[in-house]
Amino acid sequence: MAEDMYMVAIVLLLPLTAGMLVTQTNPYHGLVIRGILGAVAALVYALFGAADVALTEALVGTMLSITLYAVAVRSSLSMRLGVLAPDASSHSGPTVESEAWEPLLATLRTCLGRHHMRLELVPYPNLQALQSALKTKEVHTICRVPVLESPWDSTAAPYDLETRVHRLYELLQAELSPSLARLSHVAPASVGHSHSRTTGVGEVNSPEVQP
Repeated sequence: MAEDMYMVAIVLLLPLTAGMLVTQTNPYHGLVIRGILGAVAALVYALFGAADVALTEALVGTMLSITLYAVAVRSSLSMRLGVLAPDASSHSGPTVESEAWEPLLATLRTCLGRHHMRLELVPYPNLQALQSALKTKEVHTICRVPVLESPWDSTAAPYDLETRVHRLYELLQAELSPSLARLSHVAPASVGHSHSRTTGVGEVNSPEVQP
């Protein structure tokens, strides 16, 4: 009788851990719970005498799947931000090592961290390569210094952020202050050599820069 109670208690761990898994919002915590679920399942199979199934669950259903999930989560939950390299020419704007970037980078990391994402900086030697990287989908977002219409214009944001991922545009739009950076969503046009840019004030079409 006592042995049956132990079996029932272990089997009840399966729906419990499964329920915790499907309600988990943090993907990294979900990986840990998925590993626990696989270990409990392997233990149940072993207790019922299915040693071969338990071994398969432990090796494939737990170890292999967790490894693949971890790689997928690590590679997908990141925003690749194209910036000018430290050795870029001075007329292209401040580089990634400049202290002027710190408020913007701190805000981006905080915003992405709320959604369990990380920020990955990808340097480029000049502005032309930076814009080309966005069009060829090497990066998700680029950051550059805007060209002011007037040198006395103090109302313009110090940086332009352009992203090709609409979901990132929605997340950043809710967090970024207009005084810190001007955010726009750039989508490749279906025809011609132009792209559609959506900002907080509407949509404009601008010509594509040839690499």
